[in-house]
Amino acid sequence: MAEFVLSAFADEYSPNFDEQLEGLKKNGVGYMEIRGVDGKNIGDLTEDEMKAAKAKLDAAGIGVSSIGSPIGKIKVTDDFDAHMKKLANCVKAAKIFGTENIRIFSFYIPEGMTREECRPEVMQRLARMLEYAESEGVTLCHENEKGIYGESAECCMDIQKEFDGRIKLIFDPANFVMDSHESYPAAYELLGDKIYYMHIKDATADKVICPAGKGIGGVPQILADLDKKRDGKIFLSVEPHLKVFKGFESLEATGDKTIMPENTYSSNTEAFGVAVKALKDIIGK
Repeated sequence: MAEFVLSAFADEYSPNFDEQLEGLKKNGVGYMEIRGVDGKNIGDLTEDEMKAAKAKLDAAGIGVSSIGSPIGKIKVTDDFDAHMKKLANCVKAAKIFGTENIRIFSFYIPEGMTREECRPEVMQRLARMLEYAESEGVTLCHENEKGIYGESAECCMDIQKEFDGRIKLIFDPANFVMDSHESYPAAYELLGDKIYYMHIKDATADKVICPAGKGIGGVPQILADLDKKRDGKIFLSVEPHLKVFKGFESLEATGDKTIMPENTYSSNTEAFGVAVKALKDIIGK
């Protein structure tokens, strides 16, 4: 049986780091995928700011499952050397926060260019990132995301094959639905045995983000299958996206708020609690 371990993007509970820790404890989540700290992205924190946040995590008894970095969330034609400096800062964060995992992306495809045209540069950049990460003893974990090279299950598998699985796979069911690619079961059938950890969010056929199990992403079915087939720890990182939160626009290429059911939840804290409870209900069954 798999050992599901709950984590979450607590910056969707509050931009305030102290409140993030309170929200995790309130909702019974023992780990954080750290992304936003007091309004600053993890990739922009100073070493002193990282150490101060780590001290608060230790005092609260909260661990870090992964660094929720923005690495690879630029156009494949954008300046890469500057981006490598940000990766170096995220590697420093991984070491300070006590995790080997760094979430990455595989670069946005510029308008007017095809994935096939961009593939050589994407792979070259990923190879350089991987070489550096491995030299520092950290693990790069790729998330499927709208608009990047690894948007589809097929392109995610391409990355897996290109690097012999050395870049790990984060499986986000909702993103496959939202990207007009494969919903359950197609993406899972192709990638299921490659899953390293999961981002837990779901989406309806109308492409609106919803709590896990309420959409067509197949979250209950995927977790049931993983529970049968896998042994050991698998992080399930709740990424609610049920209400626009501070900093959302800077994370999305389009800044599109229409995917979120804005009128459903009165606050980010309520939306966060709903998202966590939905996952716990699925696991409980």
